[in-house]
Amino acid sequence: MSETRGYAATAVGKPLGPFSFSRREPGPNDVLIDIRYCGICHSDVHQARDEWGGSIFPMVPGHEIVGTVAQVGARVKRIKIGNMVGVGCMVDSCRTCKPCKQGKEQYCDTHVSWTYNGTEMDQKTPTYGGYSKQIVVDQRYILRMPGKLSPEQAAPLLCAGITTYSPLRHWKVGRRDRLAVVGLGGLGHMAVKIGAALGAEVTVLSHSEKKRKDAKRLGAADFVLVSDSASLAALNRRFDFVLDTVSAQHDMNAYLETLKTDGTLILVGAPDTPLSINALHLVIRRRRLVGSLVGGIEETQEMLDFCAEHRIPADVEVIPIQEVNEAYDRVVRGDVRYRFVIDMKSLG
Repeated sequence: MSETRGYAATAVGKPLGPFSFSRREPGPNDVLIDIRYCGICHSDVHQARDEWGGSIFPMVPGHEIVGTVAQVGARVKRIKIGNMVGVGCMVDSCRTCKPCKQGKEQYCDTHVSWTYNGTEMDQKTPTYGGYSKQIVVDQRYILRMPGKLSPEQAAPLLCAGITTYSPLRHWKVGRRDRLAVVGLGGLGHMAVKIGAALGAEVTVLSHSEKKRKDAKRLGAADFVLVSDSASLAALNRRFDFVLDTVSAQHDMNAYLETLKTDGTLILVGAPDTPLSINALHLVIRRRRLVGSLVGGIEETQEMLDFCAEHRIPADVEVIPIQEVNEAYDRVVRGDVRYRFVIDMKSLG
């Protein structure tokens, strides 16, 4: 075991602070990464504050990790020392169940080792994430970072990017489709960029008039302020797809009404309290309400290559680790354009 340093939440309600802990020594299939940047996801806030329940403390958050390879095991062939690589939301899975064999490791039937707030495959040893100097990961769960993307702007793609890319690809959103994106935050701004690159006509549905110009800059064809009930009602039966990125409590029934017959509302946000749905909004027009998690390793690599090809970075605000608690509060307020990324050099 080797000692490393990071930032951790040590208990519910405690601010994140300096924390020393052990990483395993790299085995023959492992890669040791010196972390350069780590994005801050809203799920980091939820889990560090135990808003979803089941949090494991002490917790080192972070699953949008970009860094440089410092050491490789004897069986590692495709990854070299000095390569720029990424680590997303998972660091292992059973590899033998049907979802794993299909490249859908995120839906593993046995056990997923989430990058933090989870356990290794022994289901006992806690996992610690990317708010740290180094991380050790099996080569199968390492992503190649395209050179066309700067590392700090690529880091959020490992969660925000794949969380929006995966459902858009799965439900084959593309040309001639009308796509509404609910919420223009860390997930929403990536959904707009990726949806537009796939050829969809994108409309942003937002509570903030201040985001209208950004929506157009990011690639949206239209912007509707949802607090204006008349403007929202005018969208009834307009969209083929609605991608709902909001992680706070909200009324989804009005968004269901914006779908055409056979339209699909895709949930990727995860509010910490149950949502209320009027079944008639689904029944009368054969609408679908579905959910989606992140993508598997192969699909995540596909997403990174797609974003590199189409020049789709995340819009980021780079901060030192010492500002992480303030950043958490700003994430909750929606006061970020559009993803915080921690410069891990600030750990010293």
